[in-house]
Amino acid sequence: MSTFIPLNSHHRVIPPAPEGALRGDRRLLEGPRSRTDEFFRVIRIGIEFIKGFRALHWLGPCVTVFGSARFDDGHRYYDLARQAGAEIARLGFTVMTGGGPGIMEAANRGAKDVGGRSVGCNIILPHEQKENPYLDKMVLFRYFFVRKVMLVKYSQAFVIFPGGFGTLDEAFEAATLIQTGKVHQFPLIFVGVDYWNPLFDFMRDSLLAEGAISQDDLDRMILTDSIEIVSCALSECASTPQEDGTHGKTRQWQLQK
Repeated sequence: MSTFIPLNSHHRVIPPAPEGALRGDRRLLEGPRSRTDEFFRVIRIGIEFIKGFRALHWLGPCVTVFGSARFDDGHRYYDLARQAGAEIARLGFTVMTGGGPGIMEAANRGAKDVGGRSVGCNIILPHEQKENPYLDKMVLFRYFFVRKVMLVKYSQAFVIFPGGFGTLDEAFEAATLIQTGKVHQFPLIFVGVDYWNPLFDFMRDSLLAEGAISQDDLDRMILTDSIEIVSCALSECASTPQEDGTHGKTRQWQLQK
């Protein structure tokens, strides 16, 4: 069940998921259950969606930053993510991350450096976690797929810093949604040329060469080390904090608090 945690809350430690909840999550993916079990599971999932919608409804246009939790303060990618978070906030976007340490902390920290808004969408895991201290609010989810929907629904772009399986999962989930026309005008920006070059080489030399993707699919992805290029790409978002009515309407942000 999603949980909203405001800034300056004492709930800085995120407890591990109860064993009963973990068993329930495993059963969800282990084939059919009784119709009663499935019905009440759908209700629980629906409630989590509703709570996520309510918690994130008034954020305004967001940009989500992904990356490894394992890069600490002083690492070159931490420093670059902090600069990116600051630039995203200067543009007027809310910086959204997974709310954890490493790259996530750096981006949230950069937003707070310049007085911007900073939000985390975390997930309950089998082990104890600590949220980073640079959040205005955090929403805690039980289900990964609910969290994924929230990150795309309330984001205008993804900025992908070096990371592992989770980072790749989010990046290619967005790439698939863009490829299949489920979202439009959604910049997908990879930051860290040295780190991501082998991946882009694979996409070009294998996926594109074998016809598994098109040149347009590859061209939609931006690879850079430049915060200026990140800023220029974000100016093309369908909905921006400086909306003047000339942008496309596909991801228009029309609600005002």
